[in-house]
Amino acid sequence: MIPASSMIDPFGREITYLRVSVTDRCDFRCVYCMAEDMTFLPKKDLLSLEELERLCSVFINRGVRRLRLTGGEPLVRKNIMHLVRQLSGHLKTGALEELTLTTNGSQLERFAGELADCGVRRVNLSLDTLDSEKFQAITRWGVFDKVKRGMDAAQEAGLKIKINTVALKGFNDQEIPEMLRWAHGRGMDMTVIETMPMGEIDADRTDQYLPLSQLRAQLEQQFTLTDIPYKTGGPARYVEVAETGGRLGFITPLTHNFCESCNRVRLTCTGTLYMCLGQEDAADLREPLRASEGNELLSHAIDEAIGRKPKGHDFVIDRKTRRPAVSRHMSVTGG
Repeated sequence: MIPASSMIDPFGREITYLRVSVTDRCDFRCVYCMAEDMTFLPKKDLLSLEELERLCSVFINRGVRRLRLTGGEPLVRKNIMHLVRQLSGHLKTGALEELTLTTNGSQLERFAGELADCGVRRVNLSLDTLDSEKFQAITRWGVFDKVKRGMDAAQEAGLKIKINTVALKGFNDQEIPEMLRWAHGRGMDMTVIETMPMGEIDADRTDQYLPLSQLRAQLEQQFTLTDIPYKTGGPARYVEVAETGGRLGFITPLTHNFCESCNRVRLTCTGTLYMCLGQEDAADLREPLRASEGNELLSHAIDEAIGRKPKGHDFVIDRKTRRPAVSRHMSVTGG
């Protein structure tokens, strides 16, 4: 039975998963995600860590069971571990089932042990190539050896890692079989993702776009892929790879819309709530948050926003639609 305080959208979907972008800043400039010369939000516009914790707690009290910290790169936010420690209290009470984050790995060597101590059990690590030169080319500012040390530190701390790889035609499509063997050889799951039309970047996404239906067909020439019902709370559909014994996920916002079971909303570091990654409609939670020390106004604003959650997104990439489906960058909304 669903508690009376739960958040139910107009299509009967219970909202139990919150992704929180704690910063729009990142120490990489991945070519499909950001322009090289990015203009970031003024620091004065950001919610404090205490305000983010209060907002997250209200969502947890309303039925959120999984919470993911994202960015930008969440671990570059100053004093981020203070927020992680505060949120970990909800794990101890059982109100929150999972606290996790998505990271580029650059800061994991520094923070992996503390994350594990706070009850974080797994992280998603964004990685699109194992070639150090290609890695620097696609991230612009990244250093692959630093990320590798972060992965080692995370696994030594007992964190499970899932590798997230954006499939990019002509860049890493031929490398994905090698990456799959490598990830599974280290005991890590892997998910491949179609590039999403979000934000103006320096490239034409039609040149990058690789349908995952095509990638799966290519992989099945080398691997035996069996569909399995495994779920992590996100939109990935998983297969088991017989030859490696590991799991491979597919996130397909363009070739197969995954919205029918969406249980997610996204909160930005300025207190803006996006009910759908692929729509511009949003709700300002900063104003009701700051208008009262109580949470009644905030809870009402959340209800109003959830009542507008759309059935699905409208992502499309083609030669006619050269502009992004939504104008904001992924780093603003959070991955």
